[in-house]
Amino acid sequence: MSDELLTNQDYSFKQNRDISWLRFNRRVLEEAEDSYIPLLERLKFVAIYATNLDEFFMIRVGSLYDELAYAPTAIDTKSGLTPGEQLSKIYGMVAELNKDYNKCFLKVERELKSKSIESLDISDLNEHEHKFVKKYFTDTIYPLLSPQIVDTHHPFPHLANKSIYVMCMLKQKNKKILGIVPVPESIPPLLTMPVSSVRYIHTEKIISEYLGSIFESYQIGERTCLSVTRNADISSDEDMFSENVDFRKRMKKLLKERKKLAVVRVETSEKLSGEFTDYICKRLEITNNQIYVMDAPIRMNYVYSLIGHLPKSISEPLLYNHYEPVNIQSLTDKNMFQIVSKKDMLFHYPYFSIKPFLSLLKQAANDPNVISIRITIYRLALKANIVDYLCSAAENGKDVTVIIELRARFDEQNNIDWSEKLEDAGCKIIYGFEEYKVHSKVCLITYKDKGKIKYVTQIGTGNYNEKTAELYTDLSFITGNYEIGEDAAEFFKNMSIGNLNGKYKHLLVAPFGLKTGILSLIDEEITKGKEGRITIKANSLTDIDVINKLSEASIAGVRISMVIRGICCILPGVEGKTDNIKVKSVVGRFLEHSRIYSFGYGDSQKIFISSADLMTRNLNRRVEVACPIYDPEIKNEINKMLDIMLYDNVKARVIDSKGSFTRIPDNRISINSQEQFMIQAIQQKYSKSRYQINRFRGLKDYVRNSLERLFG
Repeated sequence: MSDELLTNQDYSFKQNRDISWLRFNRRVLEEAEDSYIPLLERLKFVAIYATNLDEFFMIRVGSLYDELAYAPTAIDTKSGLTPGEQLSKIYGMVAELNKDYNKCFLKVERELKSKSIESLDISDLNEHEHKFVKKYFTDTIYPLLSPQIVDTHHPFPHLANKSIYVMCMLKQKNKKILGIVPVPESIPPLLTMPVSSVRYIHTEKIISEYLGSIFESYQIGERTCLSVTRNADISSDEDMFSENVDFRKRMKKLLKERKKLAVVRVETSEKLSGEFTDYICKRLEITNNQIYVMDAPIRMNYVYSLIGHLPKSISEPLLYNHYEPVNIQSLTDKNMFQIVSKKDMLFHYPYFSIKPFLSLLKQAANDPNVISIRITIYRLALKANIVDYLCSAAENGKDVTVIIELRARFDEQNNIDWSEKLEDAGCKIIYGFEEYKVHSKVCLITYKDKGKIKYVTQIGTGNYNEKTAELYTDLSFITGNYEIGEDAAEFFKNMSIGNLNGKYKHLLVAPFGLKTGILSLIDEEITKGKEGRITIKANSLTDIDVINKLSEASIAGVRISMVIRGICCILPGVEGKTDNIKVKSVVGRFLEHSRIYSFGYGDSQKIFISSADLMTRNLNRRVEVACPIYDPEIKNEINKMLDIMLYDNVKARVIDSKGSFTRIPDNRISINSQEQFMIQAIQQKYSKSRYQINRFRGLKDYVRNSLERLFG
């Protein structure tokens, strides 16, 4: 964007994306503060907040430092801030948020202690436990330690990203030096006591206690546990796509480079003295405001191993009641091709199971009438049946093409491993494009029926990941529509020949067709004025062109309702700019992940589901697909989903004109949209039709029992 355009930017109805994201993460912490949520689930939300913030520093803060280096005067199009100004606001805001985080963690820990689940300090150990911990240190920890001093002959070591180090100031005569003990990754993060598995101590606390045994010839002074967060925003360069370069090999090299990037944050377990602080800042080339003192453990990934250690009699009452995604057995037991040829299908994960899609792939792998399978893959589970079925299909002589994105952030190694297995089985592997990640979720099965070519097309909003399909809310659409199948076939042909600017009759495809399509659809509603309607569900909204167009629609009188889970750079309810825009965010048991774009209402309504958020990276720098929904019953079903989410007054928050997430003052009956979807899925398990129900009223006993097990 030119300097002149930036000068004329109106920031009154926009907010910076990183400030918006930090506000969202504070909303996540609210779940940890909610006394109605089971206690161990609240502890998980504390861990989610921490993990989110880790990734935020690694990626967003890291990229801002890069921008500060090469374009220090660049202006953010939503706030008018330079990279340096954005970083200053981020570090200040995180300092305040961490106060809430520390306070929340300590409160949850106190409540866990009241349930006899107790995190211990060394001073809390009884005599028997002291002996047990000392023996554990001597026998198990000490042999694995690699301590180091820092002096003229022992240079300051590289500190690995998010690893924990126990550090101390050592004294010998009149000399002060630093001692460093890396906490080995091979040692479990916590040790439970022998008599009671609900009393535990963190490994780094044990190492800190026995520093005197590690550095025997020194006096131990100030000590702390410390972890660094490094910029992890690696980018693949143009050379990776030269015909003489092994793309997989280059990606492996880039993953190694990620480990060496600059430090953007330091977390410590203790407040450091001025001398220690200055030393750390000098060694790591950081400033004081990049150091945070944490009351919570520096790495919160111990939470899941802790829950695994607990007896079920203690853990189960403190966790959500188990929910099993509903599998419609009548689908998986039958020929999916016959079913899809007669009727489009929509599956709402995790309320419904991914098994029908897996069954479709398995049948395709073994069906002699199937000619080819083509699929895009962004993220897979560590154990993936999908890969097994694709390999079986190739081994059975099917033409299998897999477009796998090796640059799926933090899943690069997993995708490298899967690509090798798929290639070994005979699948044709395509890695994507030089400047564009392939983020679309499309699967096309081509088969012959009575001598005619037919298609089954699956298009989804989420990954083909069997694990996250039980944790994320997504839509999976399966259709036998021939023209959509033709579009999908054209899409895969274009991907195979490197043509990003293909022409399609029905699908909207980024990077060249999706954004223009959405802006055009908004324009259609603008022409309707007060009769115009737009409903959007997405994870993030950051694209400046879409934001400006939505403001234009609001000014024209179009009524706009949005459910944006996370980053929302448009400020609703700003007089004269976004008066007709309302935005909610839903954060609950499952991660909201589906993307739905609806324009108009009634017979003229157009609905699309998509893999893309309304972010510039999705619309301009990724290969994304949006698929229209034509089936009236499925359109009606999606409309009901949207209505329930917009009606949610339990897990939803309103985003106000200041960008804050605020509770909904509402005297209506309480509606938790995710609970409603679970109820509807359980109901459908025992019914051939989908219809609205009032909690438990009017259900047969076996349905009522299922709901009572789930909700109590």
